[in-house]
Amino acid sequence: MSGVRLDKWLWAARFFKTRALAKKAIEGGKVHYNGGRAKTSKAVEIGALIRVPQGWDTWEVEVVALSEQRRGAPEARELYRETAESEARRTKEAESRRQANQAMQHPLKRPDKKQRREIKRFMRGE
Repeated sequence: MSGVRLDKWLWAARFFKTRALAKKAIEGGKVHYNGGRAKTSKAVEIGALIRVPQGWDTWEVEVVALSEQRRGAPEARELYRETAESEARRTKEAESRRQANQAMQHPLKRPDKKQRREIKRFMRGE
């Protein structure tokens, strides 16, 4: 196999649920191929570096194998290898998000009528 379209490879590697979502991300400039923006029909080559956004995280992966078919997750993980910097950055960012969520205090219950009135007064500036 000489080359696979970028949108097909991202779909086969399970970065996106559909090819349409992969195409939309590529056209929106979110996916970078070897450090630059790419077109949907770009032929993926082994050894290329691809940066892909996934929710809060951004993956930097090196293409190890090519596939046009979407297979199970264990087989899809064999198509790429994440760079060490990307993995370290993702774990660091996940830890900081976890710390921020723990520091946030959530109310134990909803405010009662008196507390709601006090909140409204405060918001109006009284």
